[in-house]
Amino acid sequence: MSTPAPARNRVRPLGDVVAAPGRGAWMGNRGRLHDGAGTREVRRHHVGRAWITCALTFRDRRVRQWDPGHYTPLFFLDEAVSFAAGHRPCAECRRPAFTAFRDLVAVAAGVDRPSAPELDRLLHSERWDPSRRARRLHAYPWADLPDGAFVLLDDEAVLVAGDGLLPWRPDNTYAVQPVPRPGTGRAELLTPPSVVRALRAGLPVQVGAPGG
Repeated sequence: MSTPAPARNRVRPLGDVVAAPGRGAWMGNRGRLHDGAGTREVRRHHVGRAWITCALTFRDRRVRQWDPGHYTPLFFLDEAVSFAAGHRPCAECRRPAFTAFRDLVAVAAGVDRPSAPELDRLLHSERWDPSRRARRLHAYPWADLPDGAFVLLDDEAVLVAGDGLLPWRPDNTYAVQPVPRPGTGRAELLTPPSVVRALRAGLPVQVGAPGG
């Protein structure tokens, strides 16, 4: 019996939606990206600015995949990938995580606590360049990067983990062996700067597949 091909509903650290194995630790939502005609074709990168990360289960709700009138459920290997892609915790199913995220973003930026729409506007400005319709990258000192942030290294998404960097692989896993982390210079940052500042201020981040 052949194994069904993975659906195109996993998210890379760069934020694009790909077909890859493994369900992952979190579900995501950035609007209805699929055709809505009974197929599994993804036609849009995102709809709107509210990109959220949800728990896989919440109050016994059931989300239908590829429903013609529903958003497209997306899946992340872990929370570090979801942050790198530009998503934030859901204010409903992950209220404590959302509150911690909002408060630390505010503290790191020296501003009042933003509302969910204000957070969405901030994150969208940091992750997306509308003029190029492409991912926005940011220069950031290697020495100041916290664990859990993602950067590009030789056009490859890698996770900061202590003195090393763990490449994210196309099979939706991490490489077993880390590569050295540069000690000087500036990295090409994938994770939005506001999230990186929150990580530096103590925001916890889940890393790795469940049970991994």
